[in-house]
Formats: sequence, structure tokens, C-alpha cells
Amino acid sequence: MAAEEIKATTDAAGLAALIARAAGDAGAKARGLPPVDRWNPPFCGDIDMEIRADGTWFYMGTPIGRAPLVRLFSTVLRKDEDGKTYLVTPVERVGIRVVDAPFVAVEMNAGERDGEPLLTFRTNVGDVVEVGPEHPLRFVIHGENSELKPYLHVRGQLEALVSRPIMYELVERGERLDIDGMTMFCLRSGGVTFPVMPADELDALSR
Repeated sequence: MAAEEIKATTDAAGLAALIARAAGDAGAKARGLPPVDRWNPPFCGDIDMEIRADGTWFYMGTPIGRAPLVRLFSTVLRKDEDGKTYLVTPVERVGIRVVDAPFVAVEMNAGERDGEPLLTFRTNVGDVVEVGPEHPLRFVIHGENSELKPYLHVRGQLEALVSRPIMYELVERGERLDIDGMTMFCLRSGGVTFPVMPADELDALSR
């Protein structure tokens, strides 16, 4: 249904075919995500698809409004060593544009496991990710206003930008810890401590 809808509205037969192949390769949820990191298909060029900073997917300048279709595409997404992001099936690899991160973390749960803090995020495409050794957080100070941007590792080389409302929730759970003789503002999850920034820099940003 989704393939026919895209083809009818954009006359994009190639994209419709890609959707059909992606659906076949993604398979049932019970089988898990398709093994895109193990596939090595030929590069078939770039397509006019873009993931905006807010996580909205566009094709030929038009938002892809069907959430199941976006989720389907997200399962065959891969970022390679060249820094580019691709949609990948066993028979083809096509490049797309990503303005910031391909995913957005839109919900957070703060709990505990074995007495240790555990942060769990849900992304806009339905991934549920526990922060820890395999899924670290990293932090970037961006722009003239020194905006704090947290990123969460999801899979492969794909990350989720933590949305601004969730970022405020995240910062509220931070604590000041001494690391190598310096007082750092940090977050802890899954047995790992993630330094955000020196505490004095955070104080300066808060003024």
C-alpha cells in the first residue's frame, strides 16, 4: 500500500521499488533488524531524500507523513566510514541527506538496575535504547549561544539527537563528580559515567 501511495503521489517508481525491497529485507519484527552492516551492495547514486534536524523525513521536498513507512526506512539505514548515510538493501545502496542526526530521542525513562541509575530512551522511529557501555551518550556544545546537544548511540554509526524537552530532563539528573582532579558535571547510566562538561563551564552557561 505504501509503495503504491508514494508512486502515485510522486511518480517515483524507483523509490516505490526500494520500499518494496526494504519491506522484504526488514521482515517481521520477530526476526529483529536486518543485518545492514553485513551487506555490501553496489552504490546506486543519491536520491532526493532528507532527514531534517527535527527528525522529519522528506522525499523530493515533501514530508513523508506515514509513520510506518518512516520506521521501515529507518531499519535499512546505515552510516558508513565516508560519513554519508545510506538506505541499504542486499542489492543496492542509495545515499540520502541527514541534516543533524538520523533519529531523535523523544522520551526518556530514569530508573535503576542493580542499584545503579539506568536511562532508557525511545526514538521517533520506535527504537528503545538503554544508555550504557554499548549505547553511550556524547555531548556537543554548539553555536554562538553555546547550546548543549546530547547524542545517543543507537546502532552501527547511527545516533539520536536528544530533543530539547528531553535534554532538560536529562540535565536535571546530572551530578557533580571529581574526575582526574576536575569537578565535572556528569550523568550516570548502566554502570558508566558520562562527563558532560566541567562544572564551572556549566555554571557560566547558567548565568
